[in-house]
Amino acid sequence: MAVVLDARDLNKHFGAITAAMNINAAIEQDSVVGLIGTNGAGKTTFINMITGYIKPDTGSIVYQGRDITALSPRQITRAGICRSFQIPQLYSSLTVFEHMMVGLGVVLRNAGLGGYFSRGRPNVPGHDAPAEQVAERILERFGLSGYRDKNAQVLPGGVRKLLDIALTMVAKPTILLLDEPTSGVSAEEKFGIMDMVMSAVKAEGATVLFVEHDMEVVSRFAQRVIAFYDGRIIADAPPEIALTDPEVKRYVVGGALHRMAEVQGATHA
Repeated sequence: MAVVLDARDLNKHFGAITAAMNINAAIEQDSVVGLIGTNGAGKTTFINMITGYIKPDTGSIVYQGRDITALSPRQITRAGICRSFQIPQLYSSLTVFEHMMVGLGVVLRNAGLGGYFSRGRPNVPGHDAPAEQVAERILERFGLSGYRDKNAQVLPGGVRKLLDIALTMVAKPTILLLDEPTSGVSAEEKFGIMDMVMSAVKAEGATVLFVEHDMEVVSRFAQRVIAFYDGRIIADAPPEIALTDPEVKRYVVGGALHRMAEVQGATHA
């Protein structure tokens, strides 16, 4: 498969702290890549460099053959790289459908169709359909049609996650970065949420990178795993290989198991 994103020799320091050291990662089109590592390992720094929120001290980021290292987050989003956040970024007073229409309005404005609401609802760039149809289609793919007229403030946690991720799809991204998509979701819901997300995102044609601490989710949904520790990549392989790597078992998987034990202990206390 063709390489859609190529991070080359990325380095980033915050004072005496090394957040990224010689990071090299070529992401293939239509792949699903899990990013793992303990807190402070470098996952978020890597994501923030890709999306322009942090600039590397040295190195380059090439997207579809174009160097995007110096671009702003907004420019990178417009180019086709979008992200969701660990905590859903929603407006509590808006309904699910209104969220989608606001997002689509932004897309149309950025495309130079700022008079969308008074110009007969032109087709949304990249979707080839009017905004209302695009909104309804994305909501259906994410299993959100039943919540269409509900305000965000009354939505269950898992539904809020789905809406936040669905909103990223209005821009028709080529690459979607998900920050802990199952964080705050119950153990009973996590696989169902991820099944829905992966099915919907792949139907929209996006390559996926997701940060995750749950190794069950990683092993089930990632085609490839990139493991971070102390600002560097310690493994880059399919999950069955990466998750059994000695360094990953010592620095990442062991930490994840320790956190699971703490959560289970707190639950039974």
